Amino acid sequence: MSETAVILDGYVDEPACLGVPPYISPYIRTVAGVLSEHKYSVHYLTIDQLRTDPKQLNVLNVAGLVVMITGATVPGKYLGGTPATLTEIYQVGTALRCKKKLIGGPIGFGYSPQGGQKAVKHAISGFDVMLEGPVAEALDEHLRGNEPRGVLDYARSDAWSVAGSGIIREHPDYPFVMCELETARGCSHGAYGGCSFCTEPFYGSPQYRSIDGIAAEVKALATHGAQHFRVGRQPDILTYLAGSGEYPAPDPDQVERLFAVIRASAPDLKTLHIDNTNPATIARHEEASREALQAIVRHHTAGDVAAFGMESADPAVIAANNLKAQPDEVFRAIEIVNEAGRMRRDGIPELLPGLNFVCGLAGETEKTYDKNEQFLSRLLGSGLLVRRVNIRQVMPFPGTPAYDNHTLGTFDRRFRQFKEHARQQFDLPMLKRVFPVGTILRDVIVEINGALSFGRQMGSYPILVGIPMRIAPRTVLDAVVVDWGMRSVTALPVPITINTLPASAIKWVPGIGKKQAAAILARRPFTTMDAFHAVAGRSLLDHLISL
Repeated sequence: MSETAVILDGYVDEPACLGVPPYISPYIRTVAGVLSEHKYSVHYLTIDQLRTDPKQLNVLNVAGLVVMITGATVPGKYLGGTPATLTEIYQVGTALRCKKKLIGGPIGFGYSPQGGQKAVKHAISGFDVMLEGPVAEALDEHLRGNEPRGVLDYARSDAWSVAGSGIIREHPDYPFVMCELETARGCSHGAYGGCSFCTEPFYGSPQYRSIDGIAAEVKALATHGAQHFRVGRQPDILTYLAGSGEYPAPDPDQVERLFAVIRASAPDLKTLHIDNTNPATIARHEEASREALQAIVRHHTAGDVAAFGMESADPAVIAANNLKAQPDEVFRAIEIVNEAGRMRRDGIPELLPGLNFVCGLAGETEKTYDKNEQFLSRLLGSGLLVRRVNIRQVMPFPGTPAYDNHTLGTFDRRFRQFKEHARQQFDLPMLKRVFPVGTILRDVIVEINGALSFGRQMGSYPILVGIPMRIAPRTVLDAVVVDWGMRSVTALPVPITINTLPASAIKWVPGIGKKQAAAILARRPFTTMDAFHAVAGRSLLDHLISL
């Protein structure tokens, strides 16, 4: 009988990799593949499952080997799960009584509890081995009796990603699991200093996976029921298999081949999205970038987001932190993504940009925030579409220039004002533009049940959907947008069944006020639509209303 190994997923969040539910990171699958190759019977557990049921510790204690994978090098807010805290990591390491306990992932770069605080590189006590470098390669070396230190080698890890693909079936969200696909590691800008705060340059110059290797993994994942994919573990999808230099020109043919092969390898997929896209690449190589974006749109699924690391609209901050693009270049990149992706499929835009601002960087002044606000005002006035704006304070890590050169704590009041300004003056009107009343959001998965239930679609930065009625978690439904918050929409299930809609939800039907809602409740059930219209009048959503 083979010995048992358990992967404990403490979740990861990096500039170019997300592994917080419903996402599952590539680390998990390749580590599962290594363990399988070494004849272990492999199982999977998340930190959230351990939090909810501490008895799960017994599962870990009887294992021959436990590998914990964790670490966040960018701050985030999460709905589906929360990365392990440093205290929890210590508690797990101390409480484990298995034969051998190992830990790896971006936790090796250090730990910070949130944005606005410097990370500290800790010696992680309680574990027998720290897996250094690429986790799967380091684990393989250790199991072969060598030093637990890995060197990235896709010739080895491609096979592990296939062998470990079945681990997704043990994810608590399965089958609603977003498989983060790795296409590259390392940053071309990093060889030229990199952005002052970013940890991706720690991985060196870009190394690219082969299309065949990616295709084999996607096919294996699809065999195990995966239907949701994001090509997210890379710093700039447009430069996949591109040339050398700080800002290599995209090769649209390679991008086309990549996405066509993913589609062919998982013909029943429901989600195919992207993540990181460098605005500097687009601004410097407009035509090649446009063609690459159009190739993505031909093969992906709608509702996609190209995340731009803008960081700041202040040229002085851009220069002080070796950032990638000037404000006018970012603006031009937004225009080009709109040209390629703002058309709608089934009511929602194909592909829109998302903006990331990082505050607390070197060179900031009060005027930096004025310039950020002016950029958003210009953008809103242009009529262009942007899916979302993320605003966070820098989380400096040891080894990055920002660790010793930043302005954290200097402009906290102005940071909070900028964030509130963006939410009130930009996010709300932009949401109305992107998701007008009547937009139908397909396959919303309910995650939180309450008087106001919350759900999201599978995707890259999916909009949070508030539904004013109690709906069981894991219910999948179509919903129509009826109102907006600053970072969410209010929606009703489609069809809108007026005879059974709860009282709390009727008032959200456009055109129905408090008086009409009371009259509807008093006269239900209606036997004909004419009888309903006699009480309620006509609505913008009449075509979605049924009895």
